[in-house]
Amino acid sequence: MFRSLSVRDYRIWFFGALVSNIGAWMQTTTQSWVVLTELTDNNASAVGTTMALQFGPQLLLVPFSGAVADRFDRRRVLMVTQSLLMLLAAGLGLLLITGLAELWHLYGFALALGIVNAFDTTSRQAFVSDLVGVNQTSNAVALNSASFNSARLIGPAVAGVLIAIIGSGWVFMINAVSFLAVLGALAAIRTRHKKPPAADRREPQMQQLLAGFTYVRRRHDLLVIFVMVFLVGAFSMNFPVISSTMALEFGRGASDYGLLSSVLAVGSLAGALLAARRPAARMRVVILAVGGIGTVSLVASIMPTFWTFAATLVFFGFATSTMLTTANGFVQTTATPAVRGRVLALYMAILMGGTPIGAPLVGIAADVLGPRSTLIISALAGLLAFGIGLAWLFTERQLRFHRVDGRWHVTHVGRPDLQADRRRQAETLTAPVSVLGREGAPVIGAGESAPQEGSTEAISIDGLVAAAGEANEEGGRDGTTDDAGERQDRPKR
Repeated sequence: MFRSLSVRDYRIWFFGALVSNIGAWMQTTTQSWVVLTELTDNNASAVGTTMALQFGPQLLLVPFSGAVADRFDRRRVLMVTQSLLMLLAAGLGLLLITGLAELWHLYGFALALGIVNAFDTTSRQAFVSDLVGVNQTSNAVALNSASFNSARLIGPAVAGVLIAIIGSGWVFMINAVSFLAVLGALAAIRTRHKKPPAADRREPQMQQLLAGFTYVRRRHDLLVIFVMVFLVGAFSMNFPVISSTMALEFGRGASDYGLLSSVLAVGSLAGALLAARRPAARMRVVILAVGGIGTVSLVASIMPTFWTFAATLVFFGFATSTMLTTANGFVQTTATPAVRGRVLALYMAILMGGTPIGAPLVGIAADVLGPRSTLIISALAGLLAFGIGLAWLFTERQLRFHRVDGRWHVTHVGRPDLQADRRRQAETLTAPVSVLGREGAPVIGAGESAPQEGSTEAISIDGLVAAAGEANEEGGRDGTTDDAGERQDRPKR
């Protein structure tokens, strides 16, 4: 479960990021509470607008943030972005402490935070593979999620207490100080990002920016993940709106609002640690997780008391963390290295970019229909995403159920014959092309093209399109794959 921590540089990064994540969660919790109770009169729409401004740049800047992550030293990029985030936190903290802060200051802060995070998030996600190598990327991604959710377990609860004791402005100042931990870690790390090959640098600039879009368009499995992540990110992951309004619904204050975030983090941490134990990130886990988000949201919407509602958040956090960790790991470990940063930028844009659409709508629903309507919206989004995932399995993966001798069996395009040699055809439902194609097994059809790590040679844009489209050709042909050449890694997250 913790094997990536054996790598020196990743171990330094992990603990530095953990300290900074605690401060970041303190700030996130405080920011929503300040907007809701200090700068407005319980206006949930203002919270939604703040979230929209914070996450909107993720979508607008995706071609540039991905190109920066692929073409520049990610460690240096992170040194710059983390320093800017520290200055932003300190600036807003001073405004709150001096009593000069107004709502438009929060809006401006959220927008600036979003612009910096658009570059920080993509480089930070891709930085993991630089530190541990592709063979352990999935495990490292899962441990990053565990760190993130461990901080979520501590940060919001501490923030709730500190808001009541010393005031919201000082919480922002404490977060600013916490950035020194991650900046120190970055200074101590020896790993350096490898520059792209010369052939790749000669590609036209616009073609380089659009390479991620071109690649994902031919990867049907990634398209399905992006659609599911968008629905859940836009309408289910608006926790600042949901938790703050539900806390007020039950007549609770800042400390109990922070407690809800910590309860959610218990389930999120469990989901991340279980993901770290899995040998690989699988599509089926993502589909089941989004179904769990929809179901738990529906149950949470009818909970009669604060504590029963809080109990459901453990399962909500577990399902959400499982989906995010597995989807992120699947994207990182199956994307061609030459465009990994740009594909990750697109993934993060889809995940975060849905917030400008969903958060204001969820905030308006909370104001007009009541806080519980936010959970109904979350349930509908999760169940719709689950339906889309199932439809993909039944159509492009040709998933079929068979009842033989009183027992149910499952076949799919990678295992079409119930009588096949189980030792040879024991691959999982979402095994990559290189696995399904070995030993003469049928190569997967139109639904799944998950290329594995291999050569680090320069890959032209046309080559990327060909690699991504390899498995989207008509299924049913025979083929073999050199395991040593293509299937170098398959981590988990």
